[in-house]
Amino acid sequence: MDNAAFEEYYLKTWNSRWPALRKSLLSPAAAIPYAEGLAKPYLLDRASVLAAAALRLPDSGNILDACAAPGGKSLVLASRMAEGAELLCNELSSERRRRLVNVLDEHLTPELRRRVRVSGFDAAAAGGKKNEWERFDAILLDAPCSSERHVLQSAAALSEWTSARPRSLARRQWALLSSAFLLLKPGGSLVYVTCALCPEENDGPCRKLMEKYSGQVELDEVDFSEGEKTRYGRLILPDAFDGMGPMYVARFKKLL
Repeated sequence: MDNAAFEEYYLKTWNSRWPALRKSLLSPAAAIPYAEGLAKPYLLDRASVLAAAALRLPDSGNILDACAAPGGKSLVLASRMAEGAELLCNELSSERRRRLVNVLDEHLTPELRRRVRVSGFDAAAAGGKKNEWERFDAILLDAPCSSERHVLQSAAALSEWTSARPRSLARRQWALLSSAFLLLKPGGSLVYVTCALCPEENDGPCRKLMEKYSGQVELDEVDFSEGEKTRYGRLILPDAFDGMGPMYVARFKKLL
């Protein structure tokens, strides 16, 4: 089933590249069995591994995966965190949180699982509580997004899509990102991730972060070569990178 508004929106955004990009989104993602430090491998898009691995992990302290379900990136963080660190995997949706717990239970070693907790608070609202500020040493924010690959592969999702969706999601993403910045300790690392194609959802919230917290935040450019450089991050697209993505990744440091 086609959605003319969807096609018009992304053709305007991507111009002559859209047909090839669209075709690549309809193909399976480039998944690998991620197994580093795990009890059991987990099938994960290679771009997701890069995104999670971009977070600069502390030698000790608290790490937050702010929107953690279904849990693939949480596994990458858990498998790479130092012995003195702990990971909090947060997911607002109770249904998705149950899936997250199952993934953690099934794939983490008992030793790692003891250092990984699960919570269900609204990460966008947490920044409004001053007692939560500067709680975490590093934060991964894999924000809810347009997820065009899913939309194209789901007749129901495609039929419901409107041009208001990216704008609405961008507002939610900004609420999450600004809140995450407040929850981060000075000197800490913050990685913002989406699987969206829209600049409004990718560089858009990052631009707001740099403007609102000018002098308190600096861009910490990601150091992997995959993806196309944008103003604030890198965008890995499946038509150019062997089926990986879409995945947008931007990294920031909170200044002292």
